[in-house]
Amino acid sequence: MEGVMHLLAHGGMLPQYEPGEKKISKRRKGVMQGVIVLLAGILLVPIFGVMAGFSDGRISDVFGFFAALTAVVCFIGGPLRMLFAAIFEEGAKPQPYISAPSYMPPAMPPPTQARISALPPPAVNTQLWRPRQDTAEIVPPTSVPDHTTKLLDKSESGKE
Repeated sequence: MEGVMHLLAHGGMLPQYEPGEKKISKRRKGVMQGVIVLLAGILLVPIFGVMAGFSDGRISDVFGFFAALTAVVCFIGGPLRMLFAAIFEEGAKPQPYISAPSYMPPAMPPPTQARISALPPPAVNTQLWRPRQDTAEIVPPTSVPDHTTKLLDKSESGKE
């Protein structure tokens, strides 16, 4: 409903936002850095592990060390960076709410002396209709037990 009120308040035009208007908060930036470090670890640790398996001797030890170091830094450091940003860094400042003037229908003119009906005059002559039928004269239908009781009375009288 706020969007509709905004459109009505501004003559049906949507506001034009400039791309530089929105700033990223420190908290969001820190969480994104942690996610990037974690995703880099998912990519780099297997690469260093494969390279350590294919190389010989001293080079294999270097790639194995880098694989272990990358795993510790990325898989522990990434979530710690996200946690630190979520707890300690400043979030986005709340945007002030600018309330658009609410839409109000135009004021009704004061009533005039002559009563004007909002409905059109009746098109059907209602005095030609027949009066309602009195339904109290209609005989109510008999019930099922009454009919079967009459049948039993006939059968008993026939046996005697």
